[in-house]
Amino acid sequence: VQLQASGGGLVQPGGSLRLSCILSGRAMNSYSMGWFRHIPGKEREFVAAIRANGDSTSYADSVKGRFTISRDNPKSTAYLQMNSLKPEDTALYYCAAVATTQVVVLEGNYDYWGQGTLVTVSS
Repeated sequence: VQLQASGGGLVQPGGSLRLSCILSGRAMNSYSMGWFRHIPGKEREFVAAIRANGDSTSYADSVKGRFTISRDNPKSTAYLQMNSLKPEDTALYYCAAVATTQVVVLEGNYDYWGQGTLVTVSS
């Protein structure tokens, strides 16, 4: 399994970005997906996760109501729609996958990781 994340960039506070993560090598509908981020000076942290069939999601409190995780299994792609972005959302964002049908929020339970895409929120 390989993951390719994209969609990061520079955005002003209050703006929006959509991150994408393409899974290759296996059928995506067997994998639950997650997004994590690494803020400079901090540990990598959970952002959002979605069940393999897309019917259940989980979010960190810091992004709840602003970020939306979704997936398109036929396209082997997971998304993270980020709205109302704040400077404190600046981070390297990673997508991750694990072969389970459950929603997974713990970083250590993921088996596959993408390379990260940088999001910078600044005026």
